Amino acid sequence: MKLVIATRNTHKLNEIKAIFDFQGLDVQSAFDFPEIPDVVEDADTFVGNASKKAVEIARVTGCWSLADDSGLEVEVLDGAPGVYSARYAGEPCSYDKNNEKLLNELSGVKNRSARFRTVIALSDPEGNVKTVEGICPGKIIDELRGTNGFGYDPLFIPEGYEQTFAELDASVKNKISHRALALQSAHEAWGDLLSSL
Repeated sequence: MKLVIATRNTHKLNEIKAIFDFQGLDVQSAFDFPEIPDVVEDADTFVGNASKKAVEIARVTGCWSLADDSGLEVEVLDGAPGVYSARYAGEPCSYDKNNEKLLNELSGVKNRSARFRTVIALSDPEGNVKTVEGICPGKIIDELRGTNGFGYDPLFIPEGYEQTFAELDASVKNKISHRALALQSAHEAWGDLLSSL
């Protein structure tokens, strides 16, 4: 049975494949269906966007679909950039511009508490959808550090660590990150279901 991961983000796809045990499943991604248009992420919640992506891709492909929506929530910014994390500095999306905007927004601010959050949705071809989430608390530093990862990783230090996500080895990040925690919850909740497809 095919399971389609509803993303064309190579970084996300590689992380999901590295973390989740897809044993026995024919795992594909939106890259394998170039005729499918990108899903417009216009919901105002991570649950809404993840669910929309999973349902639309499942219906179009006729396969079960797994989708995620993730973002950075900064306490003093009332949860921003949140669902707008990828396009925080506007279109076209740019990791460098997003990081620059975040640093400008936090200039002189002492409270650097933040958290990464991921919601993962699983949909069958009929559009029945389930969701789980993962949260990784931490803080934002005032300079970019590290070259691993992507997005806000060079600015985010997870709670209990002294290195940014971009400085940590992928094997460590893939155990403690928001996406890792969400995928662990997904495996616990849906592992038997997916292995029976």
